[in-house]
Amino acid sequence: MVTIRIDGENLDVPEGSRLGSVVTGRSQGCCVAVIRPGTQEKEKTENLQIVTTKGEIRVEIPVSGRIPLDNPGFIDSLKLHWEDRYSAAFGPFPSDIIPDRRPHLYERGDLILGCGGYDPKQSYLVFSRMRHSADHGAGETGGVIGKVVSGRGVLDNWSAGDKITEIIPVIAWADTTRSFTTTDPELLLEEGMQIVTHVDLAVQGYGGDNIDTGCATSVEHLLLSLEDGTFHVDRAASTHIFDGRRTQVDVHAELKGPRREGTVTIRTKGQSGGALYIYTADVPSNPAHTVVAQVVHGIEIARLAKAGEIFSVRASPPRFDLIGLPLGDALKTAAARGITTHVDNQEGDRVVVGQAPGTTLEVLAKGTVSLVTEPLTRVIDIVLDDANAPDSCGIFRFLTGLWSHDVGQVPAFFIFDDVYLFKPVIPKGVKIIPENTPQEEVPAGALAITNEARKGVGLVGIRVSSHTEFGPTSEPFEGTNIIGRVVNPGVLKNIREKDIVFIREVKG
Repeated sequence: MVTIRIDGENLDVPEGSRLGSVVTGRSQGCCVAVIRPGTQEKEKTENLQIVTTKGEIRVEIPVSGRIPLDNPGFIDSLKLHWEDRYSAAFGPFPSDIIPDRRPHLYERGDLILGCGGYDPKQSYLVFSRMRHSADHGAGETGGVIGKVVSGRGVLDNWSAGDKITEIIPVIAWADTTRSFTTTDPELLLEEGMQIVTHVDLAVQGYGGDNIDTGCATSVEHLLLSLEDGTFHVDRAASTHIFDGRRTQVDVHAELKGPRREGTVTIRTKGQSGGALYIYTADVPSNPAHTVVAQVVHGIEIARLAKAGEIFSVRASPPRFDLIGLPLGDALKTAAARGITTHVDNQEGDRVVVGQAPGTTLEVLAKGTVSLVTEPLTRVIDIVLDDANAPDSCGIFRFLTGLWSHDVGQVPAFFIFDDVYLFKPVIPKGVKIIPENTPQEEVPAGALAITNEARKGVGLVGIRVSSHTEFGPTSEPFEGTNIIGRVVNPGVLKNIREKDIVFIREVKG
């Protein structure tokens, strides 16, 4: 027998056992962390924590040894010598650079080793505040020796009298190449091996009987993002991992705080707004990030995971969302979690189309939930074709609310012959490129959205009968993106123009 440790518990297994015999029930493709005994060592990372009189920043240094940290008096020399809208320089100090005597292009956050008057004895650490071209007295490659990876807002706050007070090489407990993530069920188990199968998160504000709803909205976005039980590592940096499946959405900034190892945040705005971050090292707080959870188990996976990998994650408490459930199932789900329900109508077969409060923490704190329902005869069941129209299906879910619930809604716009048209509100900047356009015939019951080739972009349509010339939105085929089909077209006869129509996504 050999003894291994799996998720903190010792387990004796027969010699020659494989990983697949002890790790079961994972979502397909999810990796686990494997840590062989005696492989942890204390090592320096390529990061520097730079402490200034206006705050802390962290810099990633790809080329080691370029900053003379050990030189006597180096830190004392790093006073703000000059600053403008483009950059800020600290120094001077001596270096061995050979000035190139020509301008170079720099990006915001670049850390440049340059000099004044082309004199290496008057060298400076120059921080680029914005994209610009300049001659900073740098070497022939431009002199970029690092990149600010956190605390960029500090760059804009420096003024006369500021200085760098400390530069600290970041020390981390890092695993060598003998520790890794894997999905291989045939991995041979060894004596003393540690296996971590998942990450557990405690969400902000949840403490059993003590529930703080101050972060309810951002926590709901976290629970929605992780509802399938997986974290997709779209980027693995030296300080964090990043899941960008639900981006380009604004999230309420509810709790600014330090981003220490194990902290989970959501970026609140910008191109990556809505993305999840798990931190594997301490970095300063950032106003564009709101704290939503803390890793309480499995930080090893976050440390070892590589870009492109997926791992299992569990958030506590699970999301409470009854929208889209048949009423009977919704009542059972609420009862199982100790929540009292108030229903607008319980006659006949109905489906939940709304709940109040709308967030998990608010429901759990209040202990009751009010449900709005619709009869099944007024709910259109659809199947979306993600395989052939992934972008258009994603846009449709976002426009109708199916992005966050199993039931969405859209206003009926115009009905004629066998065509039903719906007009969702299209936010500025949403582009619907041609995708999965029909070639010979549109089948009966097809669901489509008009693409950028036509003026009616964003119009959604259903055609009850097949057609060989025009799509479900009555546009020519080149302007039509087929995104799915209606499962119960008989419901359409109950729809009238200007009605708010409820749409339920079903599988298969």
